[in-house]
Amino acid sequence: MKLWDKGAPIDALMQEFTVGADRDMDVRLARWDVVGNIAHASMLVSVGLLTKDEGDTLVAELGDMLESIDTHGFVIDAGMEDVHSQVEYLLTQKLGEVGKKIHTGRSRNDQVLLDIKLWLRHELRGIRQQVLDLASTLLTKAERHIDVLLPGYTHYQVAMPSSFGLWFGGHAEALLEDVRVLDMAIDAANANPLGSAAGYGSSFPLDRELVTRALNFQRMHVTSTFAQQSRGRTERLAAVAIAQVASTLARYATDVVHYMSQNFGFVTLPVEFTTGSSIMPHKKNPDIFEVLRARCNRLQALPVEIGYVTTNLPSGYHRDLQFVKDRIVPGIDEVSLCLRIADHVSPHVQPVDDIMSADLYRYAFTVDRVNDLVVSGMSFRDAYRTIGAEVENGTFTAPSEPVASTHIGSIGNPGLGILRERLQQHRSTRV
Repeated sequence: MKLWDKGAPIDALMQEFTVGADRDMDVRLARWDVVGNIAHASMLVSVGLLTKDEGDTLVAELGDMLESIDTHGFVIDAGMEDVHSQVEYLLTQKLGEVGKKIHTGRSRNDQVLLDIKLWLRHELRGIRQQVLDLASTLLTKAERHIDVLLPGYTHYQVAMPSSFGLWFGGHAEALLEDVRVLDMAIDAANANPLGSAAGYGSSFPLDRELVTRALNFQRMHVTSTFAQQSRGRTERLAAVAIAQVASTLARYATDVVHYMSQNFGFVTLPVEFTTGSSIMPHKKNPDIFEVLRARCNRLQALPVEIGYVTTNLPSGYHRDLQFVKDRIVPGIDEVSLCLRIADHVSPHVQPVDDIMSADLYRYAFTVDRVNDLVVSGMSFRDAYRTIGAEVENGTFTAPSEPVASTHIGSIGNPGLGILRERLQQHRSTRV
């Protein structure tokens, strides 16, 4: 069944080519297609395009369908083109002529737009929760190891003392900043496109504001033309948010991979989180973080993939947009899995104590020596040159302890309490 079928024969290869993986992707949208149908049927009653009895019959059957989807899942038959065709077919099979009325005042264009926005809003809210959960896990690690020193690097050269409080806390803060990007993507999905039909509205007296309220959208897309232009745009903004989270996870994973190597030796993982070698019996490889990095690096291509599909499309609907769906759906699943894995393994990343006592890191304390001289009255430039000369002639001696630091964001005051407050603010904010 195809909603556009007028009875003419259809070339089988053309159909296979144009449908592609759409049925597989549409299974994920089934719940939201039914939810949108319930709101649409209720609206059709309110404007007199359905009788109350017809509306009640449709809503009751759709409610049963929704319960079945939540309990048993949903199947799109091989002869169906998409989820919309399957839902309408099931309604017509069960309700006869009443089922045929559900598409009144709609196009598949605004119907799939609605499904995608409802689905993305729901899924991105779930991703947001996972990001906050991982940020909380990393903050807990930062609080637990706040005073354990760690060498800081620039240009892969030993730079200054850092700490695991700063390192874990920095990655947690990055995730909290990523939530702001996710909120932007959720906002893009939180607008009602239904009623735009094929992109030019309808001659029926549709009550778009009623549907907007019924589906808890923050607003509606006002012009029918922009509502259609939001197809691809909404998914691309979601992809940007996914890619940003993936970027943060990839950097964290890279740090752990480096820090676990014998050349660094800053952290360890329990043996159950490592893999071995078929030839080298001593190996304990951090594959979980390498695979995390690879998956996240691949996710960072997602906005580019979607951008290439949409970049030169004129206004209006085009079939090209179907192929945005089969990129964003797996992308959502992949970033969710990566967040779940990161949150699962991170509590087991164990910092090594007393790293900075090794002579290798003595030059990490040159800035502390410079600051000591500045405090004693020497200008910064003279102090810098004095310590630089000591390094060059081999007479530099590191202080027994780093100079105490008090400003927010330093070793002595990494600001973890501020980050905890931001975390709670994000948790309490409804998006």
